[in-house]
Amino acid sequence: MQILNKHITQLQPIIKSLPGKPGIYQFFDNDGKIIYVGKAKHLKKRVSSYFNKDISGSGKLTLLVKKITDIKYIVVDTEFDALLLENNLIKKYLPRYNIQLKDDKSFPWICIKNESFPRIFPTRNLIKDGSIYFGPYASVRMMKTVLNLIKQLYPLRNCKFKLTEKNIQNKKYKVCLEYHIGNCKGPCEGKQTADDYNNTITEIKEIIKGNINVVAGQLKRLMNEFAKNYEFEKAQLVKEKIVLLDRYQSKSTIVNPKINNVDVFSIITEKNYGFVNFLKVINGAIVQAHTVEIKKKLDESPEELLALAITDFRKRFSSNAPEIIIPFKIEYEIPETKFIIPKRGDKKHLLELSERNAKYFKIEKQKQKDLIDPERHTKRILNGMKKDLRLKELPVHIECFDNSNIQGDYPVAAMVVFKNAKSCKKEYRHFNIKTVEGANDFASMEEIIFRRYKRLLDEKKPLPQLIVVDGGKGQLSATLKSLEKLNLRGKISTIGIAKKLEEIFYPEDSLPLYIDKKSETLKIIRQLRDEAHRFSITHHRKKREKGTIKSVLTEIDGIGYSTSQKLLQKFRSVKNIKKATIEELQKVVGKSKAKIVFEYFYKII
Repeated sequence: MQILNKHITQLQPIIKSLPGKPGIYQFFDNDGKIIYVGKAKHLKKRVSSYFNKDISGSGKLTLLVKKITDIKYIVVDTEFDALLLENNLIKKYLPRYNIQLKDDKSFPWICIKNESFPRIFPTRNLIKDGSIYFGPYASVRMMKTVLNLIKQLYPLRNCKFKLTEKNIQNKKYKVCLEYHIGNCKGPCEGKQTADDYNNTITEIKEIIKGNINVVAGQLKRLMNEFAKNYEFEKAQLVKEKIVLLDRYQSKSTIVNPKINNVDVFSIITEKNYGFVNFLKVINGAIVQAHTVEIKKKLDESPEELLALAITDFRKRFSSNAPEIIIPFKIEYEIPETKFIIPKRGDKKHLLELSERNAKYFKIEKQKQKDLIDPERHTKRILNGMKKDLRLKELPVHIECFDNSNIQGDYPVAAMVVFKNAKSCKKEYRHFNIKTVEGANDFASMEEIIFRRYKRLLDEKKPLPQLIVVDGGKGQLSATLKSLEKLNLRGKISTIGIAKKLEEIFYPEDSLPLYIDKKSETLKIIRQLRDEAHRFSITHHRKKREKGTIKSVLTEIDGIGYSTSQKLLQKFRSVKNIKKATIEELQKVVGKSKAKIVFEYFYKII
């Protein structure tokens, strides 16, 4: 549908005058408020596409276009510059139709304070006073691990004294308990020089950045110097620091240590959301990790979501890694940065790890939503089944059927019922096949379907929205014959599921449907099939056992099924019953029954 109305016509002069350069565009509504910010490699082509292409399939996009009353733009040098500017403007104006990523303020940072003898501490408040901030850390545990390592390696001050050179010379401060227990070298009394302290801060910065090998190399050289000068106590202290660094790094290393300064991004998408994971890898160790949920606003593609996340995360985490690992190609470039789509090897393993993190984050988010609103969970599953199975209505009530026999003996069938995607065991039913002789699954299915739904019609009980039969085309055809006789064909959705490849068969469709093996829809269908099979086998086994008892013990005049069961439960087999004394039999079934059984087997013997 071409969107052509009065206010769109008024926008045509603006659209025609747009430059063919990279930049960002802003859409304004009737109140002069920014409702959307976008980036473009070619401004004129991109903005024109909103008004020229068919967008009838997207309600949100149609609504956006109808609300546009003015367009403004900013030209930049490259598409990457446009992406950065777009990101900044979205955070500043929070346009209604743009994706919003979580704000940095909710995450902690490590601060190296801008002061003499800098303190190092965690904070959630970024103050522009010249201090250096590292982060943000998505995991507080990860940040605390880094701070604990620094505390073990380096004695630093944690007091708030103003340690200017003048104050130290005037002996304004005295060392505290931290100095006496070895957690500080006493710079307040001049016991540690500013150069020595700043060298420590330099090493700490490298550790926070993940460059542990650089610090370890420096410490090893220092240890060797102390050892050469026979300062073994000092060498031992340095060695202990190296061991701590190695231990810290060994917990983080997951791939080849040669993989250095690499960003990894992956994304998992569903209908309304995307889940993006970011990993920062230095010397084969993950030093930062973060996953975010992105709500789609205008049915954005995975490529669009990933591009936005890459720009935002790299700015948020102050990353300038020259290499970015991604799952698929995206349509923009970052200066002096290489995009890699690995096919195998350690980099592929890193990408798979990132994808697993995104997947687990998605599952966890879904669990939280389901706990808050259980009905939402059920509706989501039912809506998914309706879509996947191409149904006309939600399958709130499902009935599944299965046959069971051994070479035609004791033919039975079972029906299980699921309501709101959960088993409803009180409505399960067993069927003894009455009109079919021998092993004829199709005829048996035809019989039980007719009996089941004729009874529901006679009793005026509600019908299911979906019938599932365990089997392929043959069982499905038999089911349809009975529904035809009852004038129900087409009124109840009916499918068959083949056992081997889990193919879904539909009436009058020769080609089966294959559903995603990981989908919730197939999971429910499997549960239905397996439960029907279990219930059918259980009934068949009981009937077979009953038939076996009947053929041996119930041939005795005066002995019925109940008495036979009591005897078998006690003696375990007919052979043991034959060997039993009359006194033993009396204890189980009484004098009269015991006499009948004993005399019957005594005559045979």
